[in-house]
Amino acid sequence: MNIRPSLLCPIDYSDASAGALRYAAAIAEYFVTRLIVLTVEDPLLSTVLDLGTGVHWTRERSERELAAFVSDVFEQHPAKLAMCEYDVGVGKPAVEILRVARERSCDLIVMSSHGSTGARKLFFGSTTERVLRETGVPVLVTPPVNPGPVHIGDAPRLLGRVVVPVDLSPASLPQTRVAGSLADALNLPVVLVHVIEPVRSRLLSRMRLTGLSADRRASAEDALDDLAAALPPAVRWEALIAHGDPAEEAAKVVRDRGAGLVVMGLHASPLMSPRLGSVTYRFLCLTRALVLALPPNMPDVVNNGNAPMRQLAER
Repeated sequence: MNIRPSLLCPIDYSDASAGALRYAAAIAEYFVTRLIVLTVEDPLLSTVLDLGTGVHWTRERSERELAAFVSDVFEQHPAKLAMCEYDVGVGKPAVEILRVARERSCDLIVMSSHGSTGARKLFFGSTTERVLRETGVPVLVTPPVNPGPVHIGDAPRLLGRVVVPVDLSPASLPQTRVAGSLADALNLPVVLVHVIEPVRSRLLSRMRLTGLSADRRASAEDALDDLAAALPPAVRWEALIAHGDPAEEAAKVVRDRGAGLVVMGLHASPLMSPRLGSVTYRFLCLTRALVLALPPNMPDVVNNGNAPMRQLAER
């Protein structure tokens, strides 16, 4: 059964969520998809409002407020309003976002990181973090700013290039393929990045194995070349190897290369839960770029012939 692709954009009426909405609308317009705009009401606050003001909360009232917010954001672009559908959840924001994404067969969630400025002081929003821990679909995390009007045609100028931090695990191949498909569609070059972490083993340090660093680098270079072979032929690419902390080094590459889009994996482990790894979490705290976070089941999503996400990744 063919299902029309759909995007989900949660809104909390902040300027940051208005920015996420602009990115979501640009993607929905380009790929001709539904855009579901969601707000989540706190049942306790609704009760307080009822008791304190006598104004009774209703779902219809929230939908009207949501539609008014979206209308204000796209005041100069009424065509974007026609793509929007509205939904209201009641409860914990992350739980409701994941529920709606699941029940309405959404293929991409677009939401703001809700951070503050400063690399070390940046606070990664708890709602976004919870969604990333449990999502089964890709999530585009947007910076906590309103960029103004966004058009896919401006991608080469606005985004510059796509950075793909890879750990050379099996998940790196589907991650690279998705990044390559997006880069091909948006006419962007790709930077494959692998960071070699320092050896922290006392035993290996005492042994002072000669050539270990050179061997690790040579192995990484071969692996990056193999990944680059999975990119579309028309995509320009370069491979970089850095040494140090993976999150910090990847963030430096994004900054130094002027990259506006990062494609990262959310790795699952049968021994560790929740899923969001420390490297991905710290990187999201350090960067101001758009980050497309791919869940561990991304290979199935992309390769399933009936999956709408395949259209988004491979158009």
